[in-house]
Amino acid sequence: MKERLPPLTALRAFEAASRHMSFAKAAEELNVTPAALSYQIKALEADLGTPVFRRLNRAVELTEAGRTLAPGTSDAFGTLSAAWRNAKRLNDSSVLTVTAGPAFTSKWLAPRLYDFAQAHPEIELRFHASLRIANFDRDEVDVAIRFGLGTTGDVFAEPLIQEWMTPMMSPELARDITTPADLAGATLIHDDSIAFLEPPCDWAAWCKAAEINIDTDHGPRFSQADHALDVAMTGAGVVLARVSLATRALETGRLVAPFDLGIVADAQFRFVCPKGNETRPHIKAFHDWMMDEIKASRKYENGRRLVMASDLSD
Repeated sequence: MKERLPPLTALRAFEAASRHMSFAKAAEELNVTPAALSYQIKALEADLGTPVFRRLNRAVELTEAGRTLAPGTSDAFGTLSAAWRNAKRLNDSSVLTVTAGPAFTSKWLAPRLYDFAQAHPEIELRFHASLRIANFDRDEVDVAIRFGLGTTGDVFAEPLIQEWMTPMMSPELARDITTPADLAGATLIHDDSIAFLEPPCDWAAWCKAAEINIDTDHGPRFSQADHALDVAMTGAGVVLARVSLATRALETGRLVAPFDLGIVADAQFRFVCPKGNETRPHIKAFHDWMMDEIKASRKYENGRRLVMASDLSD
């Protein structure tokens, strides 16, 4: 036989009071009088057959029954609120919330925001820069741009960019570094954001592909790819840069990529959203715009010798 639950209003009153540990603050949040809130909690206690609060002189505290009930009601109302917000968002195609890593947000998305706004003035883009795996129900995001070796879960996931790396430097520095062997005397900048890749796509791998033997252990290291790029743009050294993140710097001439050799990672950027949502008008518009932008940036592959990192492993 299915357990009969108390009225939702009584549970809501208890959840708010247990969170605030104050009847007055809970009543204010729920826009009811303290007397009305107290009545709902007394009705809940009558249904349960035991008190859930111990009333003190100027405070309340949870009884054992209240401490048992509080986590479940808090989780339940949190889930219910998230479901309600997500259901309402299905009818809103004017706002698109996108989550991507900090480097991709700053170096790829943000510089192109104006272009998207011009093409789609009816859509307001909101960015959430995070590397956390997206939970579309909890995080209230529409699209996630993620970099890695694959995806899990029942989602729509489409590869966006084939990631490859090549040495990049300021135009001034490039005057003195005309061959790969010249890198022996240069400061090598390391992007450790891709240190997790296996096989590795680091300076040692690129030098192996270039058939040069130089010390690659020196030089500053950065946990964020955009920081490594920013330092290279100052002329402080040469970075083994991810072309996906450096496209705008190459277009504006702040960085140059003088060598024809690049190493290709097995990992890719992917466009991820809940399955079925890829056809929603504002998500499809963003997806199609991204694909057009990526297609235009593939010109930097022309004339390059791209070597798979997996082919360099022993």
